[in-house]
Amino acid sequence: MAQFMVRNLEDDVHERLKELARRQGRSFEDMVRDILRNAILRQPEPRKGLGTRLAERFAKHKLDQELPELPRQNVEPQSFER
Repeated sequence: MAQFMVRNLEDDVHERLKELARRQGRSFEDMVRDILRNAILRQPEPRKGLGTRLAERFAKHKLDQELPELPRQNVEPQSFER
């Protein structure tokens, strides 16, 4: 398991964490581990890409077959001359 040290933690935060652990009948280290673990577990899943979200949304409509190619049309640029 990994270990790390937290430097420059405010004294009042340290004391409040120790008091919270004492009130819950837990060790300081156990309390901190639990806080860190919960902070990570509460993070939302990474957002899916637009294509994936669209595919999921329209999957029930059975649009997974090839779509026919539409005939091309020639488009002329607009002329602004009179």
